[in-house]
Amino acid sequence: MRILIAEDESELAKGLKFLLEKNKFSVDIAADGAEALDYFCGGNYDVIILDIMMPKMNGLEVLRSIRRTGANVPILMLTAKAEIEDRVAGLEAGADDYLPKPFASREFIARVKALSRRNTGYAEQLLSFGDVKLDCNRYELICGKEKIRLNNKEFQLMELFMRHPHFVFSANHLMDRIWGQDSESDISVVWTYIGFIRKRLKQVNGGIEIRTVRGAGYSLEEEAC
Repeated sequence: MRILIAEDESELAKGLKFLLEKNKFSVDIAADGAEALDYFCGGNYDVIILDIMMPKMNGLEVLRSIRRTGANVPILMLTAKAEIEDRVAGLEAGADDYLPKPFASREFIARVKALSRRNTGYAEQLLSFGDVKLDCNRYELICGKEKIRLNNKEFQLMELFMRHPHFVFSANHLMDRIWGQDSESDISVVWTYIGFIRKRLKQVNGGIEIRTVRGAGYSLEEEAC
């Protein structure tokens, strides 16, 4: 299951990411409201955790923007504000739960798990490009009768490309988007995983490819005849 955390306190965000990953969740972190909305538009999340006080866009603005799209993804508001008025504002804007800081780790995990179970968005979601499909619930790459399960980072990369075919992503952009700006991994990890995805596409005999655009980055294209 995938979780998006929008929290501008980097140490807290890292701590929450650690807790969630220990509980077998896949986690993305956004450092401000605008970045959170960008992640939401480019991904498929089972639960979104929003801090209210964030730069660029506050949590309530992000929440309202998400709900205007018609998305019913469960959203947990996480904030230092504990007043009744703030809780009511969040719930009326479409939040599913509200957890004021400070909080116990066990309660946080319990609430996220409860929201993930509540999520009704488990209808099969397939992204398609050319003859290839990506099952966003099962992390499977499919072409005809061939299918292969992707690991977490392979899936995140493939999902990004499938949602934005023909768009050229630089290696630095992919590094920031998939591994995060604070990752200790080297940029070479992007090249390695691009190689993995190319191998997966060959394994399912897909008629699409991750093409290198010299001096710019990578894009998802149909193979030349």
